[in-house]
Amino acid sequence: MAVTKTHPIKSTLKAAIDYICNPDKTDGKLLVSSFGCVAETADIEFEWTRRHSIDKGTHLGRHLIQAFEPGEVSAEEAHEIGMQLAKEILGGKYEFVLTTHIDKGHIHNHLIFNAVSFTDHKHYHSNKRSYHEIRRVSDRLCREHGLSVIVPGRDKGKSYIEHQAAQNGTSYKAKLKAAIDRLIPVSSNLEDLLARLQREGYEIKRGKYISARAPDQERFTRLKTLGADYTEEAVSSRIAGGPRPSRQPQQRSGKVSLLIDIQNNIKAQQSAGYQRWATIENLKRAAATMNFLTEHGIDSYEELVERCDAIAAASIRTRESLRDTEQQITDLSILGKQIDTYRKLKPVYDRYKASKDKEKFLRGFESEIFLFEAAAREIKKVGLTKLPSAEKLKVELDGLSAHKTALQAELRKIQREEKKYHTLRKNVVMLLTSKPKSEISRGLEL
Repeated sequence: MAVTKTHPIKSTLKAAIDYICNPDKTDGKLLVSSFGCVAETADIEFEWTRRHSIDKGTHLGRHLIQAFEPGEVSAEEAHEIGMQLAKEILGGKYEFVLTTHIDKGHIHNHLIFNAVSFTDHKHYHSNKRSYHEIRRVSDRLCREHGLSVIVPGRDKGKSYIEHQAAQNGTSYKAKLKAAIDRLIPVSSNLEDLLARLQREGYEIKRGKYISARAPDQERFTRLKTLGADYTEEAVSSRIAGGPRPSRQPQQRSGKVSLLIDIQNNIKAQQSAGYQRWATIENLKRAAATMNFLTEHGIDSYEELVERCDAIAAASIRTRESLRDTEQQITDLSILGKQIDTYRKLKPVYDRYKASKDKEKFLRGFESEIFLFEAAAREIKKVGLTKLPSAEKLKVELDGLSAHKTALQAELRKIQREEKKYHTLRKNVVMLLTSKPKSEISRGLEL
């Protein structure tokens, strides 16, 4: 699990970058990376980009912190996840410095990025939508790396801080939910449950929504904010013997769904009603599986495996093409930044070279001279003998961006097919290995 939070940098950009790059916190700066700039001079490069932008905004940069569960991830893996997060949410448009701190009880990343893009010179818009995108990407990367995540939607209204408090056993919401869960089996109705909560010390407030407050709690907690299982309607239904709303099986009409392993399903063993539903549902899912295979001319398990392998291979090829295209866009964007810097600062550098008192001239234009020389070095590394025009670079970037968009659409299509065939393959394996007397496999052969 990684907790994220972000805030703007209004006036202390250099101090903030110096802090996150502290050698004592970053294993002697081994856990320091950057993009589109050099960490030691990032503040100068941020300012140069900002100086030549029309849409500057009001902030110098933004600071994102990504903190991991103690003992769940190594420093190197945390740094890798941070780089993946930065590249995805910033899209190769903003200079940034990323560091991983290991001096605390938990490993955490610091990401400081320019508030202005060096590609289109527009400022970064931070809002609820952008923050939720950061959190969504962070959670997905954690899942891909085998780390725990906060499951969205399971506990409506639960913040990351609330989740951490629940993990530590200090959350008022967690304690209230536990109390309700414990009292539901012995309560005759909602009023009886509320009375029992009052006897345990909770203060009940009635209004449009029912709220409860623990003895040492500052504010009331509405039951509906605890999640779908704790609304007044859900609690009343659960007292009457109904199931939890969040645990109801999700219907996906028109799609091939995975068979339910009834033999190893805890809910099926505990609830005869759920077992009956699962048995009937499995018959439907098995029939949908067989219909799909017939419609697509798949007559044997071997043919299904070949189809799965072909789709997996296509997915790998498309991913590699997408990565190559993204890298080309990144390299060309950075090169464009260096060329732009070179052209704008060339007159200043020529005056510096022609000046009789270079030390005096340098004192007034130190940042400009440094940026020009850095840009010249990067251009020389690429081996350019003639600088391409800005128009030519834009045409090439536009072509690469269009190709990237097409590859992304193709990959999404392949991923849907890959997921579908993965489900089909698992279903067929279950059907072929199920007991002969099973209701699901009776009469179904591939």
